[in-house]
Amino acid sequence: MDAPASKPASAKGGFTLLEVLVTLALIALLTGVLVVGANSMLSDHPKSPEEQFWATVGEVRKDALLGGREVRLSMDTRTQEFVARSNGAEVRYPFVAKEVAELDFLAPRSPGNFSAILIAGQLVETQTLPAVTFYGDGTCSPFRVQLKTRAGARVLEIDPWTCAPVLTDETNR
Repeated sequence: MDAPASKPASAKGGFTLLEVLVTLALIALLTGVLVVGANSMLSDHPKSPEEQFWATVGEVRKDALLGGREVRLSMDTRTQEFVARSNGAEVRYPFVAKEVAELDFLAPRSPGNFSAILIAGQLVETQTLPAVTFYGDGTCSPFRVQLKTRAGARVLEIDPWTCAPVLTDETNR
């Protein structure tokens, strides 16, 4: 009988290049599936009233910039939608708040122009603006936003140059 064939002395145990590449491809595929799944899970969470407001402001500002025109943004309290009007065209953005929410545009704060009432321990401003304007150069009319939820009222001051929130000591904490 012949002796069983043995491996040559130079052959060592290990993985071939093909096996390593297939393993790396499978890891990359699984990672991609997990990342896409995690992103969709995170994006499906309901947006807060404040997040909805900022998303709408971003869209309206982008529309004004790209079109090089003025866009007026108002809140339709009957349908709970933001309404953007420009050159006779109208675009509606839903304002879906799970918690009872109200959104009011307020004039910029000035020493002589302040009207508010105290409701359940919260200071709520009563003088509102019908609409705010976003301009074709990326700026907007000076305004503030009052968000009223079950937790209370919160006022956000908007920077007219960037249409972004004004940072205050409270935001930096």
